[in-house]
Amino acid sequence: MPECYRRCATGEEVIAFALEHNVKLVNLKFCDLLGTWQHFTIGLDLLTPESFSEGIGFDGSSIRGWQGIQESDMLVMPDPYTAFIDPFIAEPTLSLICSIYDPITLQTYSKDPRSIAIRAEAYLKSTGIADTAYFGPEAEFFILDSVRYDNQANFAYYEVDSVEGIWNSGKENGQNLGYKIRHKEGYFPVPPADTLQDLRDQMVLTLESMGVKVERQHHEVATAGQAEIDIVYNTLLRIGDDMMMYKYIIKNTARKYGKTVTFMPKPIFGDNGSGMHTHQSLWKEGKPLFAGNRYAGLSEMALHYIGGIIKHAPALTAITNPTTNSFKRLVPGFEAPVNLAYSARNRSAAIRIPTYSANPKSKRIEFRTPDPSANPYLACAAMLMAGLDGIQNRIDPGEPMEKNIYELPPEELKNIPKVPDSLSGAIEALEKDHEFLMKGDVFTKDAIETLLTLRKKDYDMLRIRPHPLEFYMYYDI
Repeated sequence: MPECYRRCATGEEVIAFALEHNVKLVNLKFCDLLGTWQHFTIGLDLLTPESFSEGIGFDGSSIRGWQGIQESDMLVMPDPYTAFIDPFIAEPTLSLICSIYDPITLQTYSKDPRSIAIRAEAYLKSTGIADTAYFGPEAEFFILDSVRYDNQANFAYYEVDSVEGIWNSGKENGQNLGYKIRHKEGYFPVPPADTLQDLRDQMVLTLESMGVKVERQHHEVATAGQAEIDIVYNTLLRIGDDMMMYKYIIKNTARKYGKTVTFMPKPIFGDNGSGMHTHQSLWKEGKPLFAGNRYAGLSEMALHYIGGIIKHAPALTAITNPTTNSFKRLVPGFEAPVNLAYSARNRSAAIRIPTYSANPKSKRIEFRTPDPSANPYLACAAMLMAGLDGIQNRIDPGEPMEKNIYELPPEELKNIPKVPDSLSGAIEALEKDHEFLMKGDVFTKDAIETLLTLRKKDYDMLRIRPHPLEFYMYYDI
């Protein structure tokens, strides 16, 4: 698959790249506060070198959580580094990822997730602790054949289906060739049980052609098409861009082949949910800062970073696990990272120290609690701010946990702190603990307040509705 991207440094280079590909249209993409890409299209003749420094105007009043109608004018500022030819639009179209600016102050917009990532990187450098933060999210997702759902005043339901689903083992209508994946047995069967190898290959090749480097792909633990495609780590801002590209490409490639993808953390009851284990490390002047002679080959700085993540993890979940569905995954028994402990190799702890290599450049921590419903810009920025707070305040993470936490007796388990068990608990934690996010104006007060408002709205929408399971449990009382 030919490369269809160009890492440009200037607007002139972008326009030349567009002309090489006979482009007449430009698609401008930006991320809203909840993590969804928005876009609009202009003619190439309206994209000038000045557009990359002066911005292009649009109405921001209809974007969730953003401006009121009385102050709706905003600017998208295209990033020339992000230029690519969109493979899912019929007419040759140049796409650019944009940050959002205020047209009056010409400053980055406080509630633009990409701008928050930019400010987080600037704050990191200002501390002198490090100059680069690398992140490597491992997002899981489900590839399904169909999905149906509805919620009305008098009924509610959902149904997802996959040819791989174990519930289809007895299906009679149509051809049934067997080879269904049993619950928790999807890691790593070869075809014909794994029916999605070719589709995942196409996803990988498209990602690579768009400049998103892939490390590996495979079927995941759950039945019904759970998958994982791991992309190569990158800096905070660029991994945010990569993850937005990742979701866009995976969803649209699946649709092209008659499938549908969901990044919901828990679309299927009784099997593993989808996480986004996030590897992270700090560097300075090209040297890794997390390698040392302490536990598992970590530095003292890395241990303090872990201390910051553990201390602020309850508040972080309102950003790294931002949906009501997130907490359907964060329950014991499904490899769920609910226990706030750290350990080498141990996947039952919320923070794992990978031990695949002794190379100092490979030394990192893996925070296993986040899920792929998170806005990647906000999630990585928030984790960085928690870790930096740990370093600045020399927060002790406590002793490592070498045992399988899932098998601990209750008297030991009660001493290990846990993440909240609901979005309501995460909201309360963020309300009480958010000062660490506001250092350097990375997260502003209005951004945090808006996030809390949006989270409360989601929680209330679920809280006030009858659930089908309640009829099973309570109808005859």
